[in-house]
Amino acid sequence: MKSYKLYIFILIVFLKTGNVLSNPNIFHVNNITVEEKSNDSNDVLANQAIQKGFKELLNKILLKEDLIKLGKLQYSEIKELVSYYQVSNKISDESELKKTNFNITFDKDKMHHLFHKKGISYSKISDKELFILPILKKNDKIFIYNQNYLYDNWNENSDTKLIEFILPLENIEIVQNINLNRNNLLNLDLTNLFAEYPEKNIALIIVEENNTNIEKVYFKTRILGTNFIKNINIKRLNLNEKEFYKKVIAKTKQEISNLIKSQDLIDIRTPSFLKANLKIDEKNNLVELNKRLKKIDSVENVYIQKFNNDIVILKIKYLGKLDKIIRQMDSQKITLKLFGNQWNIKVN
Repeated sequence: MKSYKLYIFILIVFLKTGNVLSNPNIFHVNNITVEEKSNDSNDVLANQAIQKGFKELLNKILLKEDLIKLGKLQYSEIKELVSYYQVSNKISDESELKKTNFNITFDKDKMHHLFHKKGISYSKISDKELFILPILKKNDKIFIYNQNYLYDNWNENSDTKLIEFILPLENIEIVQNINLNRNNLLNLDLTNLFAEYPEKNIALIIVEENNTNIEKVYFKTRILGTNFIKNINIKRLNLNEKEFYKKVIAKTKQEISNLIKSQDLIDIRTPSFLKANLKIDEKNNLVELNKRLKKIDSVENVYIQKFNNDIVILKIKYLGKLDKIIRQMDSQKITLKLFGNQWNIKVN
């Protein structure tokens, strides 16, 4: 009788949610603002908001090279991807312009189908913090904290919601470290330079001004534990110094965002599976596990493969890399450990 009740309990826990455990928030965009004109209907405003929201969503989750693949998508096709939208509020500014804010949710399954058809991977950046130090090298002089437009204005007029750029406070050890390597700044050890942030995403940006039409910007980064060195060329054109520095900041932010997204891609064409044993206890840990798994966006489904009085064997379908799933589970206080060739899962 006890076993019978256990089986019924397990089936209720998983069938109640249809085994679909993923969190759709990645396809939700808030505060899409459109300006109202006197003759605009609600439908006209909603159509504008949907187009604007779709563009914002794609910029948030796609690599820049994949944005091109969806550049010719018609509005009728975009509208079909919407689950629902709502007007969050109406506002008027000092110029008496009326504006309407919308919240829009795009259907996850339809978005996945679109990405599958176009061969597109998408990213949900899990760690938005990036500790960054921009260095300006000009006329054989190095500017770090003082007289460095890049450092002073890096987060001014920020147009990206993807990354939170954090600049370190002035530090004499950093200055000494940079001066010791002034002839080859790319030799700088990022671990020493950002010693206070051992587990964080970090970036050293070096802008060398040579008074040429094309200037180089060098990147030395550690993103999700992987090191990268690269450089980009930025055309000066007829820009004055301030305009050029603004362009450098904008282009660099774009490249860094793309780099971070590239390290956390989800390819829906190649889902992965793992089996995990869960020991049943009297604290309803199965219910709690189910609840926490719902909060992990990369988990697609959970299937029951086998169960008895003591153990439930689960088959977890997930998107992305295994180390990301482990990190996300850890954030939900779920431990996933490999013993021999068997994964064990535990609610802490």
